[in-house]
Amino acid sequence: MSIADLLIPDFALILIGFLLRRYAGFGAEFWRGLERFVYYVLFPALLFGALARARVDFGSAAALVETGVIFTVAGAVLSYASKFLFTLPPISFASAFQCAFRFNSYIGFAILGSLHGHDGIAAFGLLVGFMVPLVNIVSVWALARHGDSHWLRELARNPLVISTFAGLAWAAAGLPLPVAASSTLQFLGEAALPMGLIAVGSGLRPMAFTAYKGLTVYLVLVKLVLVPAVAYGAALWLGLSGTYFTTALVLAALPTASSAYILAVQMGGDGRLVASLIAVHTLAAVVTLPWWLALAQ
Repeated sequence: MSIADLLIPDFALILIGFLLRRYAGFGAEFWRGLERFVYYVLFPALLFGALARARVDFGSAAALVETGVIFTVAGAVLSYASKFLFTLPPISFASAFQCAFRFNSYIGFAILGSLHGHDGIAAFGLLVGFMVPLVNIVSVWALARHGDSHWLRELARNPLVISTFAGLAWAAAGLPLPVAASSTLQFLGEAALPMGLIAVGSGLRPMAFTAYKGLTVYLVLVKLVLVPAVAYGAALWLGLSGTYFTTALVLAALPTASSAYILAVQMGGDGRLVASLIAVHTLAAVVTLPWWLALAQ
């Protein structure tokens, strides 16, 4: 399966959401309800279910996790620099900031499964288990800090952060998930990505790209070129090889996640700008991801 085969369905769902918002007659209240449903139910179920089922062994993959932290921090620092490079409202900056280090994990699981089978999926799940809390905390912090909310209070009650730490705590305790609960979480989690992408499409406004062309190009360059370059260097420096090397590079090179839009909208951010960034990232990754995969082999 090619990278285009993995990414085009994502973009198709964004386009479907865009067309439904304009031509299907669903009112604004419907779309607000969908965004809240994805934010408070689907994404938390996805995060908790995936992490609660994980068996995270830090000792066996310390260098992999260290590499993930290095390139994620690099993405956050380079993204923060956009505050000084471009003129934009503080809440728009905070909304766009997260797009340089969040990642579409579904695409990553598909790539690692195709390349390395169960070993690839396990390695990617391990890295995701550590990176999800980090990216969620930093994203919520930025939006709360530049909005009207106190960032500590927002972190404490944010459903994505709560579900992330609850899932990790469940896994750390070694508790099994009951079959019925696991199946329910799986059903909800599988709906999170398509519903999230349709919600992204509903918030897409061409004018957002027109107004922030420079910022869009910069953040795409950071996420799809500079962050993977940092990951490549860090992985070599820390001695990663084989499946772990590919895992680090793939996660770094993934386009930004649809959850960035849901988070921005629910925290009073600039959803139109984030929707535009997600669409452009997804399209651009069709070109950049194969190049990084070739380097990983």
